Amino acid sequence: MVHQTMAIRMTSASKASSNNKVMASLSHKTVLRMGLARAVAAALTLGSIGIVGSLSGCSSAPPVVSPQAPTATQDPPLPPPISQAKSRWVAVAWHELPGFEQDTLPEAWPAWLRSCERPTHVWQARCPELRRLNEASPATRREWLREKLQPYRVESHEASGEGLLTGYYEPLLEASRRPQGRFTVPLHAAPATLASRKPWFTRQEIDTNPQARAALRGKALLYLNDPVDAMVLHIQGSGLVRVSEPDGRVRTVRLAFAGTNDQPYKSIGRWLLDQNYTRDASWPGIKAWIERNPSRVQELLWQNPRYVFFREEALPAGDIPGPKGAQGVPLTAGRSIAVDPGSIPYGTPVWLASSGPQTSLQRLVLAQDTGTAIRGAVRADYYAGSGFEAGELAGRLKQPLRLWVLWPK
Repeated sequence: MVHQTMAIRMTSASKASSNNKVMASLSHKTVLRMGLARAVAAALTLGSIGIVGSLSGCSSAPPVVSPQAPTATQDPPLPPPISQAKSRWVAVAWHELPGFEQDTLPEAWPAWLRSCERPTHVWQARCPELRRLNEASPATRREWLREKLQPYRVESHEASGEGLLTGYYEPLLEASRRPQGRFTVPLHAAPATLASRKPWFTRQEIDTNPQARAALRGKALLYLNDPVDAMVLHIQGSGLVRVSEPDGRVRTVRLAFAGTNDQPYKSIGRWLLDQNYTRDASWPGIKAWIERNPSRVQELLWQNPRYVFFREEALPAGDIPGPKGAQGVPLTAGRSIAVDPGSIPYGTPVWLASSGPQTSLQRLVLAQDTGTAIRGAVRADYYAGSGFEAGELAGRLKQPLRLWVLWPK
């Protein structure tokens, strides 16, 4: 009944839209099949469409405006690759550097200013700006980096961007100026005959050959109490030593790298693995093997024929700076790396990304050192600092690595 009432009302109003013609368009069979109420409802629906169509035809339709898609920000064109002797640098956009927005840049600035003490010609013009930014906010420093520098992904010439990160540190050891008690393992200054014989005597010959022993007579700087600690110092290249002097004083000095016997470096950890003596070739693993095999220590150490000579350096009062790297400036814990200079020049700021079981690193570092085992395009040794904790990290650090150099535009 309701539908009929609505139909009656709408029918009287549908004269303006010729509703009779709409009703006529429905066949007799259709009316009978649908029933009177449904037929009228169908007529009303069609009639309504007609009314709307008539009204819309009497008015001007507003123009249809298609929404404009937002314009994407385009990165500026990238410069061409740069070739180095042992690597290829491929320009990338800043957003490709993982963790760039999160790094605490002020922590890296002291290391960068150290490199400015001995800048290469490429960086001489930038160093005054770096000094002015020393008190700037992290956001201001980040903006300067984007404006002045271009990041390049470091690859091998075979286009591989994956490499290896290891770690090194500066040991902190106890020593005596004279041999006494347990302190019987000497650390030597370079002998006068070092330049006259290339290569010089091997590590085993230094311990056993009378000619080598005679050449080193009077060259002992001080004495350690553990031959393994001496090997650690030889591999790391420098160390802090608390020395007991003959007059009873105890002072801390640095033993810095002064040369080698020009023999090849061979890893004692690698030898232990090759002999199936251990499955852990880290320093903690090596020391554990030595504790189980104390009578074989000399045999183990002789597997590395390279021998390092040192020079003693006095330390300044106050904060102790890091040891000097190959660039000739003090290293900064957590912000200095050793590289292959054929891939990355000294003094270059580098973005480093590495994740593994020991640590996760995404940060700005400076290429300030090198090492005999640091060879290849994407290869770095991470300076962890001084002391026991740094040694624990450095001794176990061996994980994948990616590098980007930041180069002036």
